[in-house]
Amino acid sequence: MNKLTWRKLVNGVMLTLTGVCTVVTISVLFVILGCLLYFGAHSLNWNFFTKLPLPPGEEGGGLANAIVGSLQIVGFAALIGIPIGFLAGVYLSEYEDKYFASVVRYVADLLNGVPSIVVGILAWTLVVLPMHTQSGLAGSIALSVMLIPIVTRQTEQFLREVPLALREGALALGASKWKMIATVVVPAGSKGILTGMILGVARIAGESAPLLFTALNNQYWGGLREPTASLPVMIYKLATSPYEDWNRQAWAAGLVLITLVLVANIAARLVLARGVSVPRG
Repeated sequence: MNKLTWRKLVNGVMLTLTGVCTVVTISVLFVILGCLLYFGAHSLNWNFFTKLPLPPGEEGGGLANAIVGSLQIVGFAALIGIPIGFLAGVYLSEYEDKYFASVVRYVADLLNGVPSIVVGILAWTLVVLPMHTQSGLAGSIALSVMLIPIVTRQTEQFLREVPLALREGALALGASKWKMIATVVVPAGSKGILTGMILGVARIAGESAPLLFTALNNQYWGGLREPTASLPVMIYKLATSPYEDWNRQAWAAGLVLITLVLVANIAARLVLARGVSVPRG
């Protein structure tokens, strides 16, 4: 067997292996979606989105309170985490010093790897105990702790991809550093930064462990100052219940949640596909 034949053989084997791995990876997603559609689609109706959960043993009802509660908790977490993460990312990219920036970067990477249940215990200790009650606010704070390092690292990454010539050109025209960052660097990397923010919010939207410690649950309409229902926690509660109707609703809730996450990911891909460019004035 000559070298050319050997190279073609190796190339064919590796191409086959990568193709098989790709198919397996995609198949996992379609298996999950298929199971959710098969078990949960028939439980989706108007009542599911507009009615409150019914008492145990009664069929019907919906998860309107959990849907609204998830929107409240995740939305407030985004209001807390996105500005902090964005400003931290700008600092790491544009103002970093030799020692403090490396510490911030290391802490952000460390927080990205902390199990979500540990974040829930932290929020329970620092927020729930002083407030003497679980609440949607405590859940938002817990999720924001997870969101901040994601946004920080994504912001830094995309700002570093902005060409140095743009910075030098703005400074040469007499712009101060903060004005150069605000009017040139951030707009140039805005699409990538927005993508990171969307993916970060999608990442925390499916977390249940921190909410079990903080937001807890509620069979009725809840607010940020009281225990609040959320889709991930309701999925856990319904899926582990002995009632068949609740199990069906858990599948339906899972379908709604993964649909929202998929929509967020598709939106992020569409934003990123437009490229990174400086808007022309």
